[in-house]
Amino acid sequence: MPRGTVQESPLSISSERRLLTFSNISRRNLLSTKPASLLTARIAISLIFFINGVILASWASRIPTIQQQLQLQPGALGIALWGQATGALGAFAIVGWLIVRLGSRVTTIIPAIFCCIILILPALAPNLPLLWLSLALLGASSSITDVAMNAQAAALEVLYKKPIMSSFHGLWSVGSLVGASCGSLMAWLNITPLVHFSLICILLTLLILLASRWLLPSEAPSDSKTPLFARPSKALLGLGLIGFCSYLSEGAVADWSGVYLHGSLGTSTGLAALAFALYSLTMTIARLSGDYLTRRLGSVTQARLGGLLSALGLGLALFFRDPVIALIGFACVGAGLACVAPLVFSTASRTPGFTPGLALATVATIAYTGSLVGPPVIGQVAELFSLPVALGLIALLSLVIVMLSHTLYRSPIKES
Repeated sequence: MPRGTVQESPLSISSERRLLTFSNISRRNLLSTKPASLLTARIAISLIFFINGVILASWASRIPTIQQQLQLQPGALGIALWGQATGALGAFAIVGWLIVRLGSRVTTIIPAIFCCIILILPALAPNLPLLWLSLALLGASSSITDVAMNAQAAALEVLYKKPIMSSFHGLWSVGSLVGASCGSLMAWLNITPLVHFSLICILLTLLILLASRWLLPSEAPSDSKTPLFARPSKALLGLGLIGFCSYLSEGAVADWSGVYLHGSLGTSTGLAALAFALYSLTMTIARLSGDYLTRRLGSVTQARLGGLLSALGLGLALFFRDPVIALIGFACVGAGLACVAPLVFSTASRTPGFTPGLALATVATIAYTGSLVGPPVIGQVAELFSLPVALGLIALLSLVIVMLSHTLYRSPIKES
């Protein structure tokens, strides 16, 4: 775990060797790794994070167009979107096993390329069942890529001997912003989703092939008894719950912050849309600077402060009921939640007794469930009570992150 003002015991040589073995990184390659090759590996992994963000945002930006093409009612569209969630959850059940058997490098490259190709399928789907199937495949391939690229990032973090995980997630956020912006431009130019996605597929596939040359090398162990899924230990369960709270909050704010400003505070739709924009911007900035804060504060303190900032931001937005203060509040939520997920994944990858692939897959399954159930749960609570009451639950979840932050304690990454 990152070294900072928090007093943490140093990582022993034997523990460090075990972590590298768990990461499936070739020991010979690790011992010969030079700073220049570490830098190229970091650029390559960052590019994969960026590409993953672009792909998912590209699809999300064209949902209204595809809905119109297939003439889907909101309920039918909801069924289709559940296909993506179903594929993602199914993939989490096997991705840890794939990383252990094939190595994180191969498990990153192949699903990432498939993800680019599969992106075209929703634009070709002629009906709801095939749209559901294409989104299930998209969800599965993107989720496998997600866990594998986090395993690569965690292994490189050990080699760097300092926190770098947050910067990778910052590049994912940048990719998401780029993908959404390009999608909006394509829609404004009346370019069909098929042409749009085909261009994205070609460009990103070339970038993946370029980046694949510099990803960390890996070798798969010969143990055929590797389990598909790790039964969560107390430590992994705590990390998963933190991730669950974080992703549930992120999904809820993304879907409902604008609705709150427009429906509850009476703002224009343009001003309401600014809530998510500010939330995304502060989250991206915070992630890009998060590694420095981790080194200075330690992961436990950083998570506690982030949870408190998120709770404070929601408190401002809900208590004062002023549009400007609400915008500031949602910006605080973005900054507060930004580094929680990177800290969770970084810590999970160094959990004793588990390979990074299995640990990351286990934690990811619990965490990403929050992003799936969050928006509909908020909607149901808002229907029963009110939207401010529903969003108040997010403030409580932020405090849960504060209370569980001690589970982020691990032996620190030993800095040279």
